[in-house]
Amino acid sequence: MRLVYFAWVRERIGRASEDIDLPADVRSVDDVIDFLVARGDDYAHAFAARKSIRAALDKAHVSSSTPIAGARELAFFPPMTGG
Repeated sequence: MRLVYFAWVRERIGRASEDIDLPADVRSVDDVIDFLVARGDDYAHAFAARKSIRAALDKAHVSSSTPIAGARELAFFPPMTGG
């Protein structure tokens, strides 16, 4: 799966995207975040404000409990405002 990071999530992780093979027990957006946080301090720092981070699965906004089965891309970004 391709993971894409935007704004301060990208800055804290230190990369814009990565392709990753997720374990079979990673089934939802929440599970992906848990998996990433366990990978190290940069990820833990990026997801420290977990409830404020938004997700898009194959370019459609989703909740953190959404299953990821069959998806090709998961993007994480902070809330955005218009102007």
